[in-house]
Amino acid sequence: MGPAGSLHPLEQRRPLGDRVFAIVALSSGLLVLVILVLIAVTTTQQAAPWFSSEGWKIFTNNWNPAANQFGALAFIYGTAVTAIIAIVIAVPLSVGIALLLTEVVPYRWSRPIVYVVDLLAVVPSVVWGLWGILVFAPWIQHIYASIASAVTGVPVLGFFFGTPTSGASFFTAGLILAVMITPIVTSLSREVIATVPAIDKEGAYALGATRWEMITGAVWPHSQGGVVGAVLLGLGRAMGETIAAALVIGSSATITSRLFAPGYNMPAVIANQFGEASGTFRAALMGLGVLLFVFTIIINVLARGIVERNARRKRGG
Repeated sequence: MGPAGSLHPLEQRRPLGDRVFAIVALSSGLLVLVILVLIAVTTTQQAAPWFSSEGWKIFTNNWNPAANQFGALAFIYGTAVTAIIAIVIAVPLSVGIALLLTEVVPYRWSRPIVYVVDLLAVVPSVVWGLWGILVFAPWIQHIYASIASAVTGVPVLGFFFGTPTSGASFFTAGLILAVMITPIVTSLSREVIATVPAIDKEGAYALGATRWEMITGAVWPHSQGGVVGAVLLGLGRAMGETIAAALVIGSSATITSRLFAPGYNMPAVIANQFGEASGTFRAALMGLGVLLFVFTIIINVLARGIVERNARRKRGG
C-alpha cells in the first residue's frame, strides 16, 4: 500500500478490457497507415521505370504506346475536367437536399427521402456506367447536338459547348459522377447540419429572422467546415471513380475545351489498357495510379484540415 495521499496513474487503475481495447484500436489505426505506406511504396517502385525514363515529360500530351511515349497530361486534364463538372453539379443539389431534409421537411416525410438517398450510394459503379453508356448517352447526344448548334458563334459558350459532340464525352462522365457522389455529399452534409444547436436556430427566429436568414446566419456558419469537408471527399471520389467513367467518357486522349467531345481520364485509361500493357507501358499505367493516389490523398488531407480548422475556430469562439 502506498503512502497516504499518493495517487496511482489512471492507466494502472483501468480495467484489463479497456487496456486491451486501447491496444487493439491503436493497432488497427497503425495497420491502416502501414497499408497506405506499403501501397505507395510498391506502386512507386513498379512505376519507377516510367518516372526515370520520361522525367518531366510525364506532364506532356504525348501518349503513344507504339512509339514508347507516355505523356499523361491528357489524362490528368480529363480527370480534372470530369471531377469539376461533377462537383459543380452535385454540390448545390446535395447541400439543397441536406437543408431540405433538416430544416424544411417534417421528420415523418424526411426519413423515406433519406432512405432513398442512402440507397443510391450503394448502387455499384458498373451499373451506373452501363446505364450511362446504353441509355443515357444515346439519349443526351441529341441534346448536345441541339445545344452545340444553338451556341455556335457565341464567344464563350461556343468555346465550351460547340461541336464536336458525342454521347460518350467529358460532360456525360461528369454527369454520371455527379449522380454517384450526390448521395455521399448529401449524407455527410445532412449529418453536419443536424448538429447545429436548436438554441441557435430558435434564437435567430426570436430575433425576427426568416427561415432563409436563420439558415444563412445560424446554420451555415456552424456547419460550413463540415460541408466543405464533405464536398472535398466527394471530389476525391469523383477523381478516383473508374468503371463508370471508363464506360462513358469516350476513350480519346485529347485536350480540348469542348465539354461535349470524347475524352479520357486517369482511372479509365488504367482500367482499359492495363491488361495489354508490359514493360514501360505497364510502368506508365502504374505511374498514373501513383499520381491519382497522391491527388486523392492530398484532397482528403485538405478536407480533414478544413474540418479541424473550423472545429478549432468554433471552440475558440
